[in-house]
Amino acid sequence: MVKMTMIARVTDGLPLAEGLDDGRDLVDAEMYKQQVKALFKNLSKGHNEASRMSIETGPYVFQYLFEGRVCYLTMCDRSYPKKLAFQYLEDLKNEFERVNGAQIETAARPYAFIKFDTFIQKTKKLYQDTRTQRNIAKLNDELYEVHQIMTRNVQEVLGVGKRITEVSQMSSRLTSESRIYADKARDLNRQFVICFLLHVGFDSKVGSCCHCVGSCVPPLLGESKVMVIQL
Repeated sequence: MVKMTMIARVTDGLPLAEGLDDGRDLVDAEMYKQQVKALFKNLSKGHNEASRMSIETGPYVFQYLFEGRVCYLTMCDRSYPKKLAFQYLEDLKNEFERVNGAQIETAARPYAFIKFDTFIQKTKKLYQDTRTQRNIAKLNDELYEVHQIMTRNVQEVLGVGKRITEVSQMSSRLTSESRIYADKARDLNRQFVICFLLHVGFDSKVGSCCHCVGSCVPPLLGESKVMVIQL
């Protein structure tokens, strides 16, 4: 049975429409909605492995498909036929593109197409009973294949997206810190040389030991070789 339906824009994860009566009789409905929003966020960041996927979560499974700019997702009982779930999403996609296709890119607020709920509810009723002649015919349709659609666990999917984000953030932070260190090292090198010249350059006795300056001066920060100063 279809439990929840949500539609979002892939480019930024903006929710566009959903079934308004979804989750009313569902335990932990808010938790599942938060998982869906996290999945949309992952997709908006490019953390998508396939245009169609089944994602197991507790006693349910998220089925999603996205084409172009929009992701269509439904949550069903695990026992609900995958083939019917994806045909349900196909019906939603075709109608949503036909009715709202021209406004998808310009939508600026969440649930801008909330009136699409009317079509969601009407279509969901057609798919609820898997034993109707209509749905049996769809299940027997050999032209619509779903066996190759990947199935994964929700924690695995959300975890992968989180780790990718963390690694990216860490890489950016290390790059920034290394640049800061390099700049400070150059400044310290410059200050050391200036101080050394000011201290030694005017010493009348320096001539007697100018040949050993290289051995007396410690390596400059960031340099691999000893710097010898000719006076």
